[in-house]
Amino acid sequence: QKTHLKSVCLQYQLYQLLNSQCFCLLKNGMGLIIFFLCAYVPKTEAGHCKWAEVLKDLERIKTSKDIDVSLYTANADEDEECQELVMRCFFLETEVIIQECHIKNCSKTQDVWNIWKNGNESFEKNKLTSTKSEKCKACEEYEEKNFTEFVQNFVKVIQRDCK
Repeated sequence: QKTHLKSVCLQYQLYQLLNSQCFCLLKNGMGLIIFFLCAYVPKTEAGHCKWAEVLKDLERIKTSKDIDVSLYTANADEDEECQELVMRCFFLETEVIIQECHIKNCSKTQDVWNIWKNGNESFEKNKLTSTKSEKCKACEEYEEKNFTEFVQNFVKVIQRDCK
């Protein structure tokens, strides 16, 4: 939702610019081409990686000193067919971080909440497409690691998914 809002704001600013200073350009074909390109660019930028907002929030929380929890941490190099299930495991573990933050009143609670919310919204829009194969582990089968290692692996998995 953050990305969509930025896109709308940028499109509105472009509209204001064209409407106030460059309205004369719309009278010819070149002006129309420029207008449509400007309107299209923010949408393609926003659609590049569906996890872009999650990555930003992970960057904000990765140095948090008040989150001290062990979490089931999937490996970043899991089999490609397990990618979606691995991603779900990371988002499920953010619930543990949210609980920890509520108990300790963490400074990064909102960022962790955003990660969980954005992940769940994305999964609701795109119902689970992969089925659990024998290669894929359940979340609880992964090794428990500290918060820093969890975030590092989470970032790697998202970056792999966004390529």
